[in-house]
Amino acid sequence: MTSAMAAVAETGRLRKSGEPCLTFGVNDPHGHHLYTLRQSRYDALAYDINELAQAATRAGKKLSVLDVGCGDGTLLRYLETKPEFGNIIISATDLRVDRWLYKKDQYYKLFIGDLSNGYPEIPSNSYDVVVCEQVFEHLDRIDDAVATLARILKAGGRLMIGVPIFLPPLHVIRRHIVPKLDRIFAPQKSRGHHQAFSQFSILRKLKKHPNLQLLDVRGFRVISGGLLRPLENYRWWWKLNRRIGALVPAACIEIQVVLTKIRVD
Repeated sequence: MTSAMAAVAETGRLRKSGEPCLTFGVNDPHGHHLYTLRQSRYDALAYDINELAQAATRAGKKLSVLDVGCGDGTLLRYLETKPEFGNIIISATDLRVDRWLYKKDQYYKLFIGDLSNGYPEIPSNSYDVVVCEQVFEHLDRIDDAVATLARILKAGGRLMIGVPIFLPPLHVIRRHIVPKLDRIFAPQKSRGHHQAFSQFSILRKLKKHPNLQLLDVRGFRVISGGLLRPLENYRWWWKLNRRIGALVPAACIEIQVVLTKIRVD
């Protein structure tokens, strides 16, 4: 990251006309403010992965990362600004290669396929870090997906899963009632989300897997958009949301669950 980018990221001042469109110091086309709350999950991921890469460097190793459902490569944009990026080997999966995939040549491997099918071409115990951000809500079932992610993760590795959430019982209404109302009142409407989670419901699913141990749950957005959107140009607003997200993640719009893989005899 250049000194100018670092200064913008640190001060949180309003962007002036003609300045590059930076979000957390990253040239992110999805971020329209200096601290776009929707993108703060990628800033957190990149920070954590950089720390893991530092530990790998000290051990004389490189850190292998798999971005499941990479889309147009947002995670890569955030990782490449970090000092340990040169010690990260990043691969990715998706249903297809997005025509806008960022720096395609930077990926060590690209796997095209559906997570629900288990990625048989990916060997077990392959990656130090597996990121699955904003994917589970699009699947009909997630049990097989969780098993696949645990299988391809190395023992002691980190699994980072991000999902949108609702306060209970709103997640039940969103999952079971809203589709029925759509069929009656908006039969032509198509929703991309097949799942609706609360913090409790997603954790219950993940804790069922015997090889996964919960390390952390963190939230990112309590309220965003609308009249409050201009506040996303200020560092204090982002820090407040992160603080609330650390203390009460269930009150947020989206969370990340961080797990590790343990050996089970």
